[in-house]
Amino acid sequence: MEIQLEQIDVKNIIENNSNVLFDFYAEWCGPCQTLLPTINKLADELKDDVVIKKINVDDYPELAAKYSVRNIPTLIFFKNGEPADRHTGLITERNLRSKIDRLK
Repeated sequence: MEIQLEQIDVKNIIENNSNVLFDFYAEWCGPCQTLLPTINKLADELKDDVVIKKINVDDYPELAAKYSVRNIPTLIFFKNGEPADRHTGLITERNLRSKIDRLK
């Protein structure tokens, strides 16, 4: 379920959706792979409420730099086009749901 993103697509996603979550990850990152099933599950379950996109930092280092991603996984939440919250490291499904619920 790799989602290919271009710089302009990221801008459009943020501007055209009120609730967005970007998951900055890498294939070689153990914690990222641990978080992956939760991200995929929530992306499917919450698709009507929040746009969730994965961004591979190895494929898009310029996006990682733009959003000051220094460690992965890093989750960045956007509300109405503006960064609203971020989390670095593993997070439980319950805590991630809670963060998403606060976005809505």
